[in-house]
Amino acid sequence: MPKRKDRRPPVAVGHVFFAATDVAEAARWFETVGLRPIASDDDFAVLELRGGTHLVVTRAARRPRRGTEAPFDLMVDDVDATRRKFVAKGLKPSRISRGSIHDEFSLAGPDGCSMAVLSSHAGHRAV
Repeated sequence: MPKRKDRRPPVAVGHVFFAATDVAEAARWFETVGLRPIASDDDFAVLELRGGTHLVVTRAARRPRRGTEAPFDLMVDDVDATRRKFVAKGLKPSRISRGSIHDEFSLAGPDGCSMAVLSSHAGHRAV
C-alpha cells in the first residue's frame, strides 16, 4: 500500500515559554484549558499543545501587572464550544468578539494575565 503524503507544513514551533510566580498553579490552569502534562518539577512544567509544541512554564521573579497580555494566544477549532466548556469549568471567559479572520474571547490566565482564545484559521488544511 502506498504511503500517504504528509500534508502538514514541514516546520513547527518546538517550545513556547511562560513565566509564572506559581509554576504548579499555572500548569494546572493550562491543563484545565486542554494542554497535556509532560513533566514537572518545583521550578518548571512542560505541557504539550496540538502539533507537539511544548509550553515550558518557568518561575517568574515577580508577578506581572494584572491584565498583562500573555506572550501567545490559544487557537481552537470551535471557539463557541470551547467558551461553553470554559464557563462550565468556572473560568469566566469574556463574550466572543466576531472578526473577519478570527472570532475570539479572553480569560484571566495564570497570575491574572489576559489569555486570548481564537478560532482556527487553518480550515481543512492539515496542521
